[in-house]
Amino acid sequence: MAQPDYILDIASLRATENTQAAEASAQTASGNSPAQGRPWLAILWRCCSVYSRVYRKRDAAAYEARCPCCSRHLKIAVGEGGTDSRFFEAR
Repeated sequence: MAQPDYILDIASLRATENTQAAEASAQTASGNSPAQGRPWLAILWRCCSVYSRVYRKRDAAAYEARCPCCSRHLKIAVGEGGTDSRFFEAR
């Protein structure tokens, strides 16, 4: 394959890549890795035999969800003395 007769260099793309790299290294240094994301729980809804992922509310007080099939409501409180488990069943 022949080399192109031109080189396309967009300065704004270079600046964006440098900014993203700097932000990622700052987050990693502070212990907030971008891979961590928002806390979630995996729920097995026994009522309909389906799984779903439930994300913590922004105020960090609880996880709230509805069964994806029958809309049954679930609320899991966040507090001291809780559990490290991430997988639960809702009956």
